[in-house]
Amino acid sequence: MLPPSSLQRPRALGPAGESGRPLEASRLAENVMYFARALRAAGLPIGPGRVIDALRAIEAVGIGTREDLYWTLHAVFVNRRDQQPLYDQAFHIFWRNPQLLEKMLQTMLPSVAVPREEPEKSEEMLRRLAEALAGRQSERPGEEPQDKIEFDAAMTFSARELLQGMDFEKMSNAEMEEAKRMIAAMRLPIMQLPTRRFFPDRQGRRIDIRATLRTSLRGGGAIPLQYKRKRRRHPPLVVLCDISGSMSRYSRMMLHFMHAITNDRDRVHCFLFGTRLSNITRALRQRDVDLALAKVAAKVEDWSGGTRIGGCIAEFNAVWSRRVLGQGAVVLLITDGLDREGAQGLAEEMERLHKSCRRLIWLNPLLRFEGYEPKAQGARAILPHVDDFRPVHNLESLAELGAVLSREPARRLEAAGSYAELMAERGAA
Repeated sequence: MLPPSSLQRPRALGPAGESGRPLEASRLAENVMYFARALRAAGLPIGPGRVIDALRAIEAVGIGTREDLYWTLHAVFVNRRDQQPLYDQAFHIFWRNPQLLEKMLQTMLPSVAVPREEPEKSEEMLRRLAEALAGRQSERPGEEPQDKIEFDAAMTFSARELLQGMDFEKMSNAEMEEAKRMIAAMRLPIMQLPTRRFFPDRQGRRIDIRATLRTSLRGGGAIPLQYKRKRRRHPPLVVLCDISGSMSRYSRMMLHFMHAITNDRDRVHCFLFGTRLSNITRALRQRDVDLALAKVAAKVEDWSGGTRIGGCIAEFNAVWSRRVLGQGAVVLLITDGLDREGAQGLAEEMERLHKSCRRLIWLNPLLRFEGYEPKAQGARAILPHVDDFRPVHNLESLAELGAVLSREPARRLEAAGSYAELMAERGAA
């Protein structure tokens, strides 16, 4: 539980602090640190650098009102539109109404009515924000130990049916663990394709000349014909997953998904990319998911950073394409299409990737919004070169992906002229 001192309202401070003390000596700096910890525990990508930037912004702007503090911290901590509701609720609970926070910690209700200075419609309390604020912080030296608050966590239980359609972004910690167990038991049925090799089969339609001649040498008389049939095998599966800051909540679940399919079948190749490309195929072959993810964490260094989609796809095409895209490979590209380099060279690399594989499927968590349109430069560069465009934000979307991979759709020989055309093709499929 957060110390009560960290819930006190900040004093009105100017650039150097109107209270006569520098910012470092006041409680505001410490409160900002606790506020950043709560946001990070709730899922926002906030590190120590962001906290330092927030303190510098407060010193530069000066805090005269709560509105000044709100927008100053907003400019530092929020960089995506979907983070706005979480930040807004956390700010009003943490800074404006400490009594409300104490009441919430005692009841752990999924929604709380927040009294405002002006009557407004109450907003639903995000559950992971409640759990983040309920997390017990370490007691600071020199303060009296706080009373422990115990609560029954049974209210966080959700049935499997409810979890199927729940967004990964809105799951509580307990629901996330249950979802990970369900993903571990998930199987991805990929349709089998005919290969160039044959195997003996009496019901086959092609005569096996070699087997027939070998049989004729064993004895005289009538020569029985031997038949053969083509072998069928599922194609290689290649997964390219974005682990940038905008994908942090979903990339963690996608790692469990990649571990499940890697241990379910052979010829699965997994790559992570943010500012660089990392091959994690060998690490995910560990049966123990915790050990596998520990190896992945030790290997990958660009977690929750920026995104260089064009550069990473170019590296994949140059180094790994000829190794893993043979025999009609299926490629899953998991990203939101936000590229910090302005999609430089991305269209050319996506065209090359599309021509090198049998099927290219783009999984985008932003597609869960009904009004989504690919307005970002990265998304507009990727879209014309994919065979299918699907959401990946809950367990239902992963199950639908399995259904899509189990059948063979018509190959898009030419790039779609617009987003509407691609969505029309998806609806027809």
